[in-house]
Amino acid sequence: MSTETILVKRDQGVVSVTLNRPERKNAANGLMWKELCDLFGEVAHARADRVLVITGAGDAFCSGADIADPNGVSGDPEDPHLVRMRFLGEVMLALHELPKPTIAKVNGIAAGAGLSLALGCDLVVAAQSARFSEIFARRGLSVDGGSSWFLPRLVGLHRAKELAYFADILSAEQAASFGLVNRVVPDNELDDLVDTWARRLAEGPPIALSMTKKLLNNSMNVTMAEALEDEARCQTVNFFTADTAEAMRAFAEKRDPRFEGR
Repeated sequence: MSTETILVKRDQGVVSVTLNRPERKNAANGLMWKELCDLFGEVAHARADRVLVITGAGDAFCSGADIADPNGVSGDPEDPHLVRMRFLGEVMLALHELPKPTIAKVNGIAAGAGLSLALGCDLVVAAQSARFSEIFARRGLSVDGGSSWFLPRLVGLHRAKELAYFADILSAEQAASFGLVNRVVPDNELDDLVDTWARRLAEGPPIALSMTKKLLNNSMNVTMAEALEDEARCQTVNFFTADTAEAMRAFAEKRDPRFEGR
């Protein structure tokens, strides 16, 4: 796909997308949201794409939605605000429901909808210089981009309210202590760690990982009995895949399995 605001690179199952508006600290305008939405749909349906990594160009991850863009979030200046915000919701839901592992590689500020974009990924790895903020209250706004759903699940209700009410800027270490980040690494080690994780995931069993993601994402919406039934159905499917048969052969032959997603 041809894009103007994001850079997309594919390498052995890993799709790396770089938000590419460094002059605006990668603030997402309407075109960027559309290009991200299109990319998420493309990756979801491409068998060769196994992992998605999101990062930012320059010294920022994403400073939020570009409120200076006259075309608005949806890219159409004629759209009412509710239509614009619902489009943002479609983008975030497409990322959340993408049936493949996703990693946010946070190399700088992640604020507002930019923080929501990071939290929408399955894993968040941050450089020590990264900063995080639910900046909305400072702009006279309530949280959006899915943060009202992500935050309580990640940090608990009271801490979620603290982050949203005060809109403080957190260091990477503070974000990790709150539970927003999986790992914090020195800036010069960020690429190596994310590359290692992405390679490991790309070499994993696509069907099983997709089902695991779905089960975990849905875990707070079901009873334990329902979760166990969901697990039983997913595992039954796994038992009849070529990947599980390959894993059993590889175990017996004392070698690494080669998963093909079938």
